[in-house]
Amino acid sequence: MKFKIKKKYLLRGIQAVSNAISPRPVIPILSGMKIDVMQSKIILTGSSSDITIQSHIQSNINGEEIISEISSGSIVLPVPHFPEIIKKLPKEFVEIKIEENFKTIIKSGEAVFTLFGQSSDEYPQIEINKNEEQQLFIKGNDLKTLIRQTVFAVSPMESRPILTGVNVTVENSLLTFTATDSHRLALRSVTLDSEDIEMDNIVIPGESLQELNKIIDGNEEIIQISVMNNQVLFYTDNIYFLSRLLSGNYPDTSRLIPNDSKTSLHISTKDLINTIERAALLSSRDQNNVIRLDTVDNNSIEISSYSPEIGNVQEKLEVISIQGEELKISFSSKYMLETLKSIESESVQIDFTGPMRPFIIKTPEDENILQLILPVRTF
Repeated sequence: MKFKIKKKYLLRGIQAVSNAISPRPVIPILSGMKIDVMQSKIILTGSSSDITIQSHIQSNINGEEIISEISSGSIVLPVPHFPEIIKKLPKEFVEIKIEENFKTIIKSGEAVFTLFGQSSDEYPQIEINKNEEQQLFIKGNDLKTLIRQTVFAVSPMESRPILTGVNVTVENSLLTFTATDSHRLALRSVTLDSEDIEMDNIVIPGESLQELNKIIDGNEEIIQISVMNNQVLFYTDNIYFLSRLLSGNYPDTSRLIPNDSKTSLHISTKDLINTIERAALLSSRDQNNVIRLDTVDNNSIEISSYSPEIGNVQEKLEVISIQGEELKISFSSKYMLETLKSIESESVQIDFTGPMRPFIIKTPEDENILQLILPVRTF
């Protein structure tokens, strides 16, 4: 087996695939990267117990020769050594040749490395099948938005495994991601171009989506999503990302969302973030960094926090508008900041239904985003 390849294309594929490789895998050979060389392309594969990533590098792209001097074969090379070597090579082209006993020679310019690989026969057979009956298409930037505005709200606790994932539903061409850790909820929807789409409700591990978000481009490129029995596949012409699905029934989160509000704030997102960050400096970590919000008059609120060991802070903040009843409410500054920073809007609308009821954070211009946070009882 041998081939010569442009370094930048090989490095791009290696970087994507490396996200799936664990330093302590369940099966030892999965600590390496599998390379399959064919006449038309090279396939790089990285896998763990949860996800598999494949990068397909075509030998010819838009008339440009990317791979040459090809002799077919397959091998597994050690990680992180193989990626680090490729990253440091001095020239535009890389030559890789496999000799007896899987000894691998890597050359670029005057640099020559020898790596000891493993037989790919020991690598688990990974079948990537596309289910055309349960398939949809989405732009890369829309998928990144769905992930970014929901995945932070999944539960880190394995006591309720289903809540460590994001619930994905499709209804009337509306693709919706929902995440909750039982103390907050993040919901984001995107309208798909296609009609008559059918897909079962699925729950994708939050960690899988975080890895997917690292490798997809935030552009108009179309990503296809295909759902199998217990797996979901995201793929383009060059990247395949396969993740296991979580089993079980995701809770009905619609009943958590209040239908009315008693107090409504319209406020600058940036100003609110900055004020909460200052208040959080003196909030008690033992009390989950709780801060308090009080409505003061028709155009301002007060954000405050208190720590018996450190001190206290109060800051008055002008808002765009306040409607409804006076309000005093306490909540986690961490949850609020994560929510506000995920929202790409100059201002937010916050609807409260009382000091001990969940409150909703929305954007005035987009009805497809909704965030919910439960308040904290303080004395």
